[in-house]
Amino acid sequence: MLIKRKSIEKEESSRPATRKPKYAPVTLSEQDGVRYLHFGTEWVQGAMRIRKPDWPELEYAQQMMAWMLWIETPQRIAQLGLGTAALTKFCYKQFPQAEVTAVELNPSVIAICASMFKLPENDARLQVLEMDALDFVGDAARHGTLDALQVDLYDATARGPVLDTPDFYQACAACLNDDGIMTVNLFGDHPSYAKNLKAMKFAFDQVLCLPQVHDGNVVAIAFKRGRQIDYEALTARAAQIVAETKLPAKSWVKGLKQQQS
Repeated sequence: MLIKRKSIEKEESSRPATRKPKYAPVTLSEQDGVRYLHFGTEWVQGAMRIRKPDWPELEYAQQMMAWMLWIETPQRIAQLGLGTAALTKFCYKQFPQAEVTAVELNPSVIAICASMFKLPENDARLQVLEMDALDFVGDAARHGTLDALQVDLYDATARGPVLDTPDFYQACAACLNDDGIMTVNLFGDHPSYAKNLKAMKFAFDQVLCLPQVHDGNVVAIAFKRGRQIDYEALTARAAQIVAETKLPAKSWVKGLKQQQS
């Protein structure tokens, strides 16, 4: 999310706009077999290895799956912010029993994910919704329905999540069932980090963080219901995740230990 790489595209289109643009242009770059998404800047908003379109390429995206340490068979998973659909595609493929919902405000991001990032079409298990994430979590009909919620909401400036208030995180918590877990991509080197952590701790019983990766990404893990952290059980579960998915789950457990020590 916060790795710098120059975009090879100047503008999304040279045709005159029929209305005033509401969003930064969606642009692409490619290097060493990896396709990157940008919002008209050098900031990377997501990535896909072209030969492995369902694999979360960036380390922070892999860490956003850390809720798997506690939840083995999720029934409902949601992502706020589509990016390159890395999390959406991985969850859709990895958990065939689960319903997966992604929420994205920018229609151009949805379109380019379908055309350039191998996003499947909506079906009985997959829904990609063009709507505001705040409206999604604010809908009382969704409250108590999710096992896992993954939040990655950045704009072109990459200065911090675009939704970061206690009210927003309270609404996120309300969407989770009693044992539900939220993961959030934060920017550890920015003042927004402390603000978001404070807001999350207001809304959730327990919040843990993994060590910083890339150019500042920190993944926070928020539990609706606080729990004892059993590192022996987590280590066993991590080994299972590695065997089944190749995600680096053992490093997540090590990282949690480091942060708690």
